[in-house]
Amino acid sequence: MQRYQTHLHDEAATAALGAALARALAPGLAIYLHGDLGAGKTALTRAMLHAAGHNGHVKSPTYTLAEPYSVRIGSETVELVHFDLYRLASGEEFLDAGFREYFGKRSICVVEWPEKAEGVLPPPDIEMHLGIKGEGRDIELRALSAQGSQCLDRLKFASSL
Repeated sequence: MQRYQTHLHDEAATAALGAALARALAPGLAIYLHGDLGAGKTALTRAMLHAAGHNGHVKSPTYTLAEPYSVRIGSETVELVHFDLYRLASGEEFLDAGFREYFGKRSICVVEWPEKAEGVLPPPDIEMHLGIKGEGRDIELRALSAQGSQCLDRLKFASSL
């Protein structure tokens, strides 16, 4: 299992990592974000989306549960779906909403609070664990598939650990 760890000293470092991740993304990826409230999951996703070409507002999908965005990955337009499952009562709600349909070879799914739909979510390609440390964040990325490993191989970001 391939791993990448770093410390993000401030919000600018979080944005820089999000931009680096955007350059490493490929259609078909499922990325699961773990961390307490305020750990930077939405900020990291927002930075990824902006670096991938989304010019509009990026809000946390806390109430809508899912927000789709059209972004450019290389030379193709791809749908990146940002999920925030914090308010789910069960995995059945995820299935009832039809969210599994978003997961596939043509889209990228970024899921905050995946543990709320454990057992019904497809397996992730990359898991990210974010933790608050002082004024910054510690982050660990783990590739859990061949496609996740390829994404981490493409990641160009200077580590601070």
